[in-house]
Amino acid sequence: MSPRLAGFSRYIWSVFIVCWAALDIELSGVGGASPADVEKHLELGKQLLQQGQLQDALTHYHSAVEGDPKNYLTYFKRATVYLAIGRSKAALPDLDKVVQLKPDFIQARLQRASVLLKRADLDAAHADYEFVLSKNPAHEEARTQLEAIEPLRQAVQEAEQAKEAHDFGRAVEILTQIIEKIPWNANIRNMRADCYIAIGDYHNAMADIRATTKLVSDNTAAYFRLSQLYYQLGELEDTLREVRECLKLDPDHKECFPFYKKVKKLNKQFSSAEDHIANQRFEDALSKFNAAMKTEKEVYVYLSRAKTRICHCYSKLQQIKEAVDACSAVLKDEPHNIDALCDRAEAYLLDEKFDEGVQDYHTASKIEGHPRKVDDGLHRAQKLLKQSERRDYYKILGVKRTAKKGEIIKAYRRKAVKWHPDHYRGDDKKKAEKMFIDLAAAKEVLSDPEKRAKFDAGEDPLDPEQQAGGGQPFPGGFPFPFGGPGGDGGNYQFKFHFG
Repeated sequence: MSPRLAGFSRYIWSVFIVCWAALDIELSGVGGASPADVEKHLELGKQLLQQGQLQDALTHYHSAVEGDPKNYLTYFKRATVYLAIGRSKAALPDLDKVVQLKPDFIQARLQRASVLLKRADLDAAHADYEFVLSKNPAHEEARTQLEAIEPLRQAVQEAEQAKEAHDFGRAVEILTQIIEKIPWNANIRNMRADCYIAIGDYHNAMADIRATTKLVSDNTAAYFRLSQLYYQLGELEDTLREVRECLKLDPDHKECFPFYKKVKKLNKQFSSAEDHIANQRFEDALSKFNAAMKTEKEVYVYLSRAKTRICHCYSKLQQIKEAVDACSAVLKDEPHNIDALCDRAEAYLLDEKFDEGVQDYHTASKIEGHPRKVDDGLHRAQKLLKQSERRDYYKILGVKRTAKKGEIIKAYRRKAVKWHPDHYRGDDKKKAEKMFIDLAAAKEVLSDPEKRAKFDAGEDPLDPEQQAGGGQPFPGGFPFPFGGPGGDGGNYQFKFHFG
């Protein structure tokens, strides 16, 4: 509970206790249709109220009013309970009835004036305070509140003028001061909500609009407006919750119903797409994200979300050109989109554009609050860049980083035929030996999933400087069985010895 609401509740309770003590004295002299029953209901209501069971207490006050509809005190007690549970609108008819039955009941006049003032019915509040002062010119509370009414009128006019002049910050400042005195008026809350929206403060705007759902019965307009604001923020689940509240009040609402169908469809498309990503079905996810952009063609938050995830899917599918194009399109509008930077960096690394990959990760690392994956990606990209300056097994075999195992074996066999020392026809036998060793090393690493994963992470599993206890990748010599162009194994044994 907010401090302001807690303070108000304490105020209501103190008023209730004071009034109850005074009214218990007066009640003994009041006749009615069923005095015993009325007394019983009032006593039970009082006990339940003391126990904090306000709704149950209210039930007994209803019975007391029905049992003695001409007793102004029962109406007053029920009105006080209504105020204690925050139902000022329900309290007003009871207070009106009290004043009708006993016009000179000062406490009822003061309570009604207070409620009217908080609801911005300034003329009616003014009349009640004047009546109290006519009976008791020295009444301090009535005079203080009466003197506050005219400045409130002027403040409302100033707020309206500031809003019309598009000075929304000033209007919010004035309206906030007004709402401290007039918290129960929907029009004033809506005016401040309009100003909050104009300055981009959607959350405070929603707080004001939500308050109006308690102030106006069956307020479908408020729920529809809340759903729209949540939608603009990209909160689909919250949007659905609010628009469903609208439909509870009016299932065929001309604005809420079609909006609900659209949001439900869009939410399902995004949810399905994310499920596909979680299950590594990136092609299916792409289809859903593209469908979502057809469902919502204008609201930026959803277009951005879909495009960012499309960039991610292409990167995961290792479709390099599509990934770079999709991510670059996102980054054109959102240069600090961390996800797009990381996914484009991964695409660049797959394309062996290590400088560009490092640069994207470096840009992402400068963004405050970046996730751990950025630092890990930057470290790996820097290792790959250094690795590319040394021995690159992909380049040795002449294959892309996205090559499948079959492509790797095929490339190895093709090049091994050319560089096998028994087949090499050139003069530089030393070069042939080195190339053949490199080819064998490349095949060993890239055809082994575990070693390839290490290499792709920037670590050479055959580099003695990077492997604890390492040495020559083939210590003591290098036997190469070779069966000619048809495959591994067979007729040739060729052995290299190192120092």
